[in-house]
Amino acid sequence: MSVEPEPRSRPNLAELEARLGYSFHDRSLLETALRHASRAYEEPGTESNERMEFLGDAVIGLVVAHSLYEAHPAWEEGDLSRALQQLVDRPAFAALALRLELAPHLQLGRTELQSGGDAKESILANAMEAVVGALHLDGGLEAVRELVQRVYGEALGEGAPRPPVDVKTRFQEEVMARHGEFPRYELLADSGVEGDHSRFTTRAVVRDEYWGSGSGRTKRAAEFAAAQEGLARLEGQGAGDD
Repeated sequence: MSVEPEPRSRPNLAELEARLGYSFHDRSLLETALRHASRAYEEPGTESNERMEFLGDAVIGLVVAHSLYEAHPAWEEGDLSRALQQLVDRPAFAALALRLELAPHLQLGRTELQSGGDAKESILANAMEAVVGALHLDGGLEAVRELVQRVYGEALGEGAPRPPVDVKTRFQEEVMARHGEFPRYELLADSGVEGDHSRFTTRAVVRDEYWGSGSGRTKRAAEFAAAQEGLARLEGQGAGDD
């Protein structure tokens, strides 16, 4: 007879607060931010971190955008947009969660514990957003601003390089210039296997015409691969016009 594992004990939240550089007045906010929906389901009457995740996503986007705007007065809108995307997308938040060692503090249900939920990019990124939401509720925008300055200080420094134009952005700009619309991406397949480097397969479509496809471990990676193929096709057309 198999025995389900008991939810693991977590390190003292004071350790996490030290890494965040902030001591909560109401620590229950931080506890809620770390409680995944799978755990809340197992403990009726408790709240998951989903509402805080929603708030944190909006707040950190605002704070990072404002910080970039103040730090780089010579940057154009495209530079600011690319920098913002690089700092607040899911992989960036998941990486930040790992850097701040959120994983040992996560409250996960038994199923998520068994499947290694504390290593899943989506769970880590969502928890990071929720922690930002908790920071805002407890300490306001200034608390979030201080965290942003600490963790993204290099990108917000005066000497930070302009972010390069990634392949997906280049493809988007080229398609808009030539066809007057943005490409869209359609999900073709999902293996459902966590960690599968070809889990998602996506295709790029312009005016209902297939332009490229690609696979990757995340939907984002698959879209970039599809954009790479689409951009190569565009550049090939351009060479043929010469």
